[in-house]
Amino acid sequence: MSSDSGTDQLRATGERIGSLLDAFSAGGEVNRRRAEDLLALVTDLYGAGMERVLDVLADAGRLDDTALGALADDDLVASLLLVHGLHPHDVSTRVGAALESVRPYLGSHGGDVELIGVSADGVVSIRLLGSCDGCPSSSVTLQLAVEGAIEAAAPEVTSIEVETPTASGAAAPAVIPIDSLRVRLAEAPGDAAPSWVPVPDVADLTPGEIAGFTVEGVDLLACRLGQDLFAYRDHCPGCEQGLAGATLERRLGEATGGGVLTCPHCRAHYDVRRAGVGLDDSRLHLDPVPLLMRDGTLMVALALTASA
Repeated sequence: MSSDSGTDQLRATGERIGSLLDAFSAGGEVNRRRAEDLLALVTDLYGAGMERVLDVLADAGRLDDTALGALADDDLVASLLLVHGLHPHDVSTRVGAALESVRPYLGSHGGDVELIGVSADGVVSIRLLGSCDGCPSSSVTLQLAVEGAIEAAAPEVTSIEVETPTASGAAAPAVIPIDSLRVRLAEAPGDAAPSWVPVPDVADLTPGEIAGFTVEGVDLLACRLGQDLFAYRDHCPGCEQGLAGATLERRLGEATGGGVLTCPHCRAHYDVRRAGVGLDDSRLHLDPVPLLMRDGTLMVALALTASA
């Protein structure tokens, strides 16, 4: 079994557990509590077993840094270690690794993220840099990329504190509880909920190539500049039409690797690397879609409605 198919099966198992708990709740609160108690007992039993395994390996002198690193690098084992408080890496290390995983996406839009620190009560402080700072797509970047990566790596995190510039130029922290981010996403138009959807064909795009595709009923446009991939919703804010037939070219005077997307209808120009900002009118902005490699598969993050 490949690691990708194994991860998909495990994800499906987790969803199935949630569905079963919901089914028990339909039979009344008592049934749900019994199901949750049973799940907790089984989880505690396996947690105690995993802890014993680590103790046995340590006593035998086999639990060195190499072995711990291998355990932490396996998604399934790492998730189980997290559940039972046995993960070998502390919160700061895991959050740092999570930010590294989304750095390619941020970098592809001319931005970056810096970890300032993690407090004792689970507050992660970060700073968005480059075009992510003040960019209209920063909320999408934070909610669907940075927040998701941090939550997966360190579920004990209670909130994310993002430094944003003030009128005086100084950085002012804005605390964003993870639960609040999730609520805001759930309150998107049509009761949309964020979802990562695989788009493996996009990885086959060649440098300079543009392709339109539909994911779960959502029309998107993808392109590649050098080694970097970009995805946007297929909509030009200038003329309110689709971008089928758009062209991609290097901006005059810029080094190779820059990219200007030109609408085939109104001829509006957008900077692909700067999250789709309008070059003719900075008030116009394409709607970027997070595009990341997750569990070995290229995926986009969409807010999908129930009917999508």
